[in-house]
Amino acid sequence: MSNITITERAANHISRYLEKRGKGIGLRLGIKTTGCSGLAYKMEYVDEPRVEDLLIEQHGVKLFIDPDSLQYIDGTQVDFVREGLNEGFKFVNPNEKASCGCGESFTV
Repeated sequence: MSNITITERAANHISRYLEKRGKGIGLRLGIKTTGCSGLAYKMEYVDEPRVEDLLIEQHGVKLFIDPDSLQYIDGTQVDFVREGLNEGFKFVNPNEKASCGCGESFTV
């Protein structure tokens, strides 16, 4: 099992977005290869879970984890922050060795 955690702030945000959307059972967290540093976080709505998904339920929301991404994101805390005019999910990942200047990608 993974050690991924969701803060209460992130859970509230996920709940609101699913409610606004009107459907969906949670979000899927994974990584994709992109950007200056090679890897980036990917979140998408989940209407139907995949058989291989790992499920984390915290603060009343479901986060489905792509098992192929787990080695890169295990131990990550998913938070939701507002910084000035910007807001979004923030990933505190102990596996990150470096991230690019724009904050969009990282390496492990």
